[in-house]
Formats: sequence, C-alpha cells, structure tokens
Amino acid sequence: MKTLDRNARGVYLITVTPFADDGALDLSSTDRMVDFYLERGATGLTILGIMGEATKLTAEESRIFVRQVLARVAGRVPVIVGASAAGFAPMRELTASVMDLGASGVMVAPAPTLRTDEQILAYFDMVSDTLGPQVPWVLQDHPVSTGVQMAASVVTRILKNAPHCVMLKHEDCPGLAKLSAIRAADANGDIPRVSILAGNGGGLFLPEELGRGADGAMTGFAYPEMMVGVCQAHASGDVQRCHDIFDAYLPLARYEQQPGIGLAVRKHLMVARGAIASAMVRRPGPRLSASDVSDIQRLVQRQDKRLQELGAAA
Repeated sequence: MKTLDRNARGVYLITVTPFADDGALDLSSTDRMVDFYLERGATGLTILGIMGEATKLTAEESRIFVRQVLARVAGRVPVIVGASAAGFAPMRELTASVMDLGASGVMVAPAPTLRTDEQILAYFDMVSDTLGPQVPWVLQDHPVSTGVQMAASVVTRILKNAPHCVMLKHEDCPGLAKLSAIRAADANGDIPRVSILAGNGGGLFLPEELGRGADGAMTGFAYPEMMVGVCQAHASGDVQRCHDIFDAYLPLARYEQQPGIGLAVRKHLMVARGAIASAMVRRPGPRLSASDVSDIQRLVQRQDKRLQELGAAA
C-alpha cells in the first residue's frame, strides 16, 4: 500500500463507477477503467467521489467496488476513497474497511448542514477524532456540491488543527485567491505544508492553479492525458506548452462540465474510448439526446485536429 502523504503531486483521477446497462456494478469494466487511467499516466486514483455516484451505491457495493479497484491497481499507485457520510459511525466503518483493504487514505467533505465557521471547525475536529492518527485524509472543499463555504482562514485553521490531514482537494470557484492564501500560509510557517490538488470544473483552471502553487490535479475528464500532459509540462518549466496542451482539449472539457449532463458526457466518451462497456448513469441520472451526441462528435473531431497541429509544432 502506498500511504498518502504531504508530498503527493501529479494527477489523481476521480474515477467513474462503471455500471452495466441494467444498473448492476460492472466489475469487468472496472478493471478496464483502471488500466485505462494508469496507461495514460495517472499518479493516483480517487474513488467513491461525487462523480463516482457514491451516494447511489449500497454499503456492500461500495466495498465490492473498492476491493476490485485495489486488486487491479495492485499497489502501483495510491488510491484515495471518498468517506464522507451523514454520520461519524458510517464514516468510521467505511474508513476502517477500505484501509484494511489497502487504500492509501480517505477524503472527507464538510456536512451540508454546516453554516458557521465554528461549526465547520468543530466538525473537522470530530473528523480527526473519528479517523484516528493512523489514517491520512484529504479535506475536500467543493461548495457547489456541499453548499458549505470555507474561507481560506477556515481551511488554514482546519489544516493547523488536523495533523493527519495531508492534502487539500481545492475546488472552490473562483478559488485562485484562496489557493494563493493557503500557499502563503504554509510558506510563512503558519501551517504545515500540505499537498494541494486542484479539482475545479474538471481542470478548467488547471494551468492557473498550477501557477498559484497547486501540486497537480484531482478531478476527472474522459481524456486524462490532458491533465497529465499539462502537469508534466508545468513541472518541467515549459509553461507555454502547458497552456498549449490545455487549450487543445478545452472545448471538450468545457462541454463535459455542463451541470446536469456532465457525467453522462464523460461516460459516453469513455465508452467510445474503450474504457468501459456501458454509459449507464444510475437513476436519478441524465441521458444524452441525439443533439448532445452530435455536439460531442464534432468536438472530438476538432480536438483531434488541434492535437495533430500541436504534435506537428512540437
């Protein structure tokens, strides 16, 4: 098992959860999906996230899926498991289960009921107590899904109070100023340095986030090689190529981030790319129209053209 730590960097792909056409877990496609991500350079995987339809799985299905992913990864890269729950008892139970299976850490978002700064701070004190000192964890800051706004000052206080929180999944929007403030706090020694992986809108601000101090990306896209290429180019100091790679994929990435149908778009593309067998999104979930599919085909063709031009110019 590769334990998560504060030095993590690169691209941790938020995975989808493959289902068969009848809505059952598709474990064969799960293996294909893991291979697809690793072959394209993923540094790690994050499973049972929001785009992984975690809330639509039973507790037993969650364990089966985690076990399948970990078996296929076979220790090659770290695997983080989403452990957010309505209460601390199920959070503790799921965390213990997945860590025993070989997960590298868990990810926790604030409960949607939290409103004040003091409530948020007290909640994450309880998260730390619940997970215990042996479990490295990721603080997920995603106000769009949770409805909880955490100012930079609140995030830094959480990080200061929680020694086993080793990573921030930064996906507030707009969030560049917050990212800069958190990096300034660790540079000044106000908080321990943590890994910051950006997840804003499927990577829609990734070059700028890297420029503000992010260590990489933790998000999803049907073309994970975009995020891998962008992060590698930035790490090598070739900021121009970082932006060129990003620009080539941007129109399709933008389309995939539409509220409502984004996951259906991603799964459709992953079927087209041979990563999974079915584009099924569990109910309640969206379905693509013929016009949506036509849009996607046009965007893929134009993306292929831009990538050819970029390759010729390299």
